[in-house]
Amino acid sequence: MDSPAVHADEIGVQEAITALLSPAGRGDPYRYYAVLREQTPVLPIGNYVVLTRHADCDRVLRDPGFAVEHAGYLDASVPNWREHSSLRVLRESMLFAGAPDHERMRRLAGTAFSARRVAALRDPVRELVGAAVDRLAELGADGAPVDFVAEFAVRLPVAVSGELLGIPAADRGWLRAQVADLSVALETMPDQAQLGAADAAADALREYMAGQVAERRRSPREDLIGALVQASPHLRLAAHELTANLVLLLAAGFETTSHLLGNGLALLLDRPAESARLRTNPELAPSYVEEMLRYDPPVHVTSRWADRDTEIAGVPVPQGREAILAIGSACRDPARFERPDEFVPERPDNQPLSFGAGPHFCLGAALARMQAQLAFPLLLNRFPGLALSGPPTRRDRLTLHGYATLPVMIGD
Repeated sequence: MDSPAVHADEIGVQEAITALLSPAGRGDPYRYYAVLREQTPVLPIGNYVVLTRHADCDRVLRDPGFAVEHAGYLDASVPNWREHSSLRVLRESMLFAGAPDHERMRRLAGTAFSARRVAALRDPVRELVGAAVDRLAELGADGAPVDFVAEFAVRLPVAVSGELLGIPAADRGWLRAQVADLSVALETMPDQAQLGAADAAADALREYMAGQVAERRRSPREDLIGALVQASPHLRLAAHELTANLVLLLAAGFETTSHLLGNGLALLLDRPAESARLRTNPELAPSYVEEMLRYDPPVHVTSRWADRDTEIAGVPVPQGREAILAIGSACRDPARFERPDEFVPERPDNQPLSFGAGPHFCLGAALARMQAQLAFPLLLNRFPGLALSGPPTRRDRLTLHGYATLPVMIGD
């Protein structure tokens, strides 16, 4: 649903911050982002500085003077983090690695997401999308309501990741549940109460990936795990780094793509004219998906740490200060996007920060886009009467932004 326009003088900064830390505010944060952008776009709060403008977020993502949350910074903010295997496994991956380790790990994974390898996946992904749509038709027969999130948006990315990695289809349901538990560790401010389940999932996933690696060493295969196993000695990748990055490739690709699919369908169902236009013009899918990523991105928050004393838009940022980058706000910044609160599929120069920027730009962005570009035209043409069957619910997360449930009826 579109958020009503709210002027900065109607809500104060403290009220906006408080709202963004509440479930209701996280569910529909855009009005509060607007307040921060207009009143205090660079907002120091304790040991944080919150950034809500596109230009500032883009600069920090590309600035080598800002680092990802490596162990040294985490020691200062979460002293007991090593007790949580979910936090450890992610920080042993490229996601939180700094130079030169990040470059070394990313070269390894970059071979997996080369333009050639992703293009070669288009036909297999198309088949998986078709199978997922067929399953939705079976579940929704005779008007039965179906939860699009559970039965499509979650299942498809896991199937695609499984196909890419070479994971047996029989294991993918179990993996889906483990990744769902692990995902809390991807939050900028993880809920400590949920880290127990995340730790158990991290242990199980690392053990599973170690088994897959051992199997490829015994019997090499032409899949991504096999390719990474073969390449890892040349890039001096330790065993724990290889399994950590395999867990990351599974978890990160699953979460962002799942939310892209759920958020995107909700936008289309709320806009019948746009749904009809995409149905009859499937070649417009790339521009629709890009606008979905901008209008309601699957990741709303990321962070970087100042490696030296610096400033952002004239505001001093001392070394060790954590910059909270409100990507969701940057994607609605009127200084970068004309009519930012309107859904405009053919928006010119539409380059949102939904998958980041700079050296940590998401490696799986092209594959996530491909899944959405194939899925939405097929869904709309197969189910022209597709509609909500009840009120959707948002997941209560600060970083990963998407639906917990999206009940639909597939119609005639």
